[in-house]
Amino acid sequence: MRDYNAFSDAALLPLLKEGEVLAFNEVYARYFRLLYQYAWNILNNEEECSDAVQEIFVWLWENRSTLEVTSLKGYLMAAVKYRLARIIQTSRRRAAILATNVEMPTITRIDEDFEVKELRKVITEFSETLPQRARKIFHLSRVQHLTNKEIAARMGISEKTVENQITIALKKLRSDLSKKMLSFLLL
Repeated sequence: MRDYNAFSDAALLPLLKEGEVLAFNEVYARYFRLLYQYAWNILNNEEECSDAVQEIFVWLWENRSTLEVTSLKGYLMAAVKYRLARIIQTSRRRAAILATNVEMPTITRIDEDFEVKELRKVITEFSETLPQRARKIFHLSRVQHLTNKEIAARMGISEKTVENQITIALKKLRSDLSKKMLSFLLL
């Protein structure tokens, strides 16, 4: 068994190209810590550094037969540098994507929109059942948001009449809504 740690990089390269596993193990033992430290100085992320260096060694083993390397150390350092550049570029792209605020309608929001539409429909249907004058007072109060005083002036009636008509209409509406909610819950 050969003692590969005594071999120079130049002597290890041809053995590595031939698929000598022990030569590869020596290259790994010789350069892993150096490459990891280089990656750590740039990324400061243990997992990403380890993955990047491991990927370089996997690539080195898989492509060993086609290597055209004059300086193993320089080659490995450059490979790690380019791998780190890709990692940084990818993480920046990922961060930019995550930073964009895309508003997705939530189920709750969709449900709320549906409930509001249903409530408006029920109120509209209810207001159509009111006598004409009560319907107009209710519409001016709840849709056009006029005050009791403004409604009274517009219709030529007393404020007290407006107040009474709105009170009666709201009581009926509450009663109708209670019945509809009860029937809805029983479904």
